[in-house]
Amino acid sequence: MEDFDFVVLGGGSGGVRAARMAASFGAKVALIESGRLGGTCVNVGCVPKKLMVYGASFAERFHEARGFGWSFDTTPRFDWASLVDAREKEIRRLNGIYEKLLVDAGVTVIEGFGAFEESRTLRVTRADGSTSRVRGEHVLIATGGRSRMPPIPGAELGVDSDGFFALRTLPRRVVIAGGGYIGVELASVFRALGSEVHVVHRNPELLNAFDHDVRRFFAEQLELHGVTLHLGRTIERLDRDGTSVVATLDDGTKLAADLQLAAVGRVPNTAKLGLAAVGIDTSPDGAVQVDDTFQTSQPNVYALGDCIGRVQLTPVALAEGMTLARRLFGGQPDASVDYDLVPTAVFATPEVATVGLTEEAAWRRGERVKVFRSTFRPMKHTLSGQPYRMMMKLVVCETSDRVLGVHVVGPDAGEIVQGFAVALRVGATKAQLDATIGIHPTAAEELVTMRTPVPSMHV
Repeated sequence: MEDFDFVVLGGGSGGVRAARMAASFGAKVALIESGRLGGTCVNVGCVPKKLMVYGASFAERFHEARGFGWSFDTTPRFDWASLVDAREKEIRRLNGIYEKLLVDAGVTVIEGFGAFEESRTLRVTRADGSTSRVRGEHVLIATGGRSRMPPIPGAELGVDSDGFFALRTLPRRVVIAGGGYIGVELASVFRALGSEVHVVHRNPELLNAFDHDVRRFFAEQLELHGVTLHLGRTIERLDRDGTSVVATLDDGTKLAADLQLAAVGRVPNTAKLGLAAVGIDTSPDGAVQVDDTFQTSQPNVYALGDCIGRVQLTPVALAEGMTLARRLFGGQPDASVDYDLVPTAVFATPEVATVGLTEEAAWRRGERVKVFRSTFRPMKHTLSGQPYRMMMKLVVCETSDRVLGVHVVGPDAGEIVQGFAVALRVGATKAQLDATIGIHPTAAEELVTMRTPVPSMHV
């Protein structure tokens, strides 16, 4: 058995960052991973999804180009397999980069599945069945999350969101269960590429945690793009009917498709780690319970990232990994992560991005709120002929004038909100936005030119 200062279980964003940072501070570090390095984000999440979004977006751009004087001798053709091959080549390149970063930092990369044998001792099982043991003075659990399938009859006839990335052909008809980030993003990709798409969501509105104006406006625009929504509905069962798989909804509606895809959330990937046997506490859904320093119920055993179920975003896992390494090995015992004002984006069509409080959350917190909201047709569509619109919203504290939330629905929303996240972080007020000169003509200038409040949900 080999001893290390720091043993990291999981080679995703948080684990890799923590391992590299710890090694840079002089720690002897091992990282255990049974799959491809990079975790969910690199392999079956953010990166390949965004590449598919880029690929799908050209279909609409070709159509829009005609309004700007472009013509085509032939109809543009799309080949799904070519896009998938290009995407996978890029993912393999990133896997190699992750490995090189770890090796160059002096981290020992151990290929295999790690599980706890004692509180700080892990048994590693390799693909060939051989085993070894490693021990860490400090151990980090960074095993991320995994997609889940709904517990319904016939669930095996569908695929989860990971299965999307294994598709070798473009399905003509798609039914997606789930109206969160993943569900609407994949729905947008399929629809842009010409598939008939139905989204079934158990709640009356999509994107449950977002601002109410965002949810409603986004749904309207998604439908304009041709996605059929079944809100307040659930899939009760899946059945095979020839080459089709049929979803039966709770109201009796039947939706036949070539692909039934479940995007009903992710759960912490901790089931097979042996946590209970060594006294590491978890919540009912498997999330590892940690304190503010990321320590578990066992001394010197830590957890972060998606497996602790706090904020399940790659940049948050990176921040957590850096913070823990600094606390343990960098001489910064007070290092911490601030979970306020974390920006996020949904790369659907239309795109959604937000930072700060929703209007509802601001009222719940006891703020007196002023709301500024604008919907408009982006300049591009005055010639493209498309009917799509854009929405921007500011949530402002009436007493302090501080901007509490920024919400954008439309093209490049993520790029716009990233900059405003900095403004909110330093405490920008509405008066300061008003005093800022906009860049014209841009969509983003709308956020510094809205002058008149609109009625709030509590007025």
